[in-house]
Amino acid sequence: MKRVIGIGNALTDMLVNLKTDSVLSQFNLAKGSMSLVDTPLQTEISKSVAGLPYSLSLGGSAGNTIRAMAKLGCNVGFIGKVGEDKTGDFFHQALENLGVSPVVFRGAERSGKCVSLISPDGERTMVTHLGAALELSAEEITPDIFKGYDCLYVEGYLVQNHDLIRKAAAMAKECGLDVAIDLASFNVVAENLEFLRDLVRNYVDIVFANENEAKAFTSESEPLNALQAISEMASLAVVKIGIKGALIKRGNEVVHVGIMAAAKRVDTTGAGDFYAAGFMSGLCDGLSLRQCGTIGAVTAGKVIEVVGTTFGEESWQDIFRLVQKVKTEKYLF
Repeated sequence: MKRVIGIGNALTDMLVNLKTDSVLSQFNLAKGSMSLVDTPLQTEISKSVAGLPYSLSLGGSAGNTIRAMAKLGCNVGFIGKVGEDKTGDFFHQALENLGVSPVVFRGAERSGKCVSLISPDGERTMVTHLGAALELSAEEITPDIFKGYDCLYVEGYLVQNHDLIRKAAAMAKECGLDVAIDLASFNVVAENLEFLRDLVRNYVDIVFANENEAKAFTSESEPLNALQAISEMASLAVVKIGIKGALIKRGNEVVHVGIMAAAKRVDTTGAGDFYAAGFMSGLCDGLSLRQCGTIGAVTAGKVIEVVGTTFGEESWQDIFRLVQKVKTEKYLF
């Protein structure tokens, strides 16, 4: 695996730091979940947190992963759809500036936005209006998009369009690519269970899931049992188990990798996306499962120290230093 193209919802993130979790109760939002909402409800929620500290950044699950992979030196592309607006222009240009090859279509709706509500403990609850991102269709996915790539990385949030995600995965396989998927959110898995199981069995080679997603996907309450169940559907399974690290299985090889202790847990937004970025970058370099898992732990550990998924060059230099140590097997969990 050398070149990876991601497909996902092209979103701009609005990251809001909550003082309490009362807004979650007010709008009946499950803490840690992702909910798709219409414009009026998203606007109402945004108004309810007006005055609280917030920031804006490029978002989207697969987008986060692909952008981080680009920063880690991987050859990557991104497939998505934005509106004919300044936000869409910003999204497209930002990808190019980061070294990501954009396959960005334009839609009739305004560009999508995700309001990420960050609880005092760092947990994030996402309220998303997909806008133009929702207009990306199966008909727009053509074989030429995959030319020169070795792997398609799919975000689970795309599951709102079964035809699109199935077409992309099937065509990628026909073009000789591996397919990786992040299951995204436990409620998304629960609501699309049979479709996702069928997708993984037929098209997917690599599955990323956290403990709750793995439980929802497999109906297994124990992470190790869930890992085994996923590995029977895909050749490489990764189950992240919070502060206990991650369980990884490929063939008969099972590895447990710990976490990198964060200096401070500020915001978990993008932690799973950055874990996948680190792990996939290791696969691109042909590293061992333990090395891949360690790089994933490094990138995830760094992103939870900041609000959102954007941090300074000093933090990236620290990541590069640790990744180099992992590659020489001088820094393994």
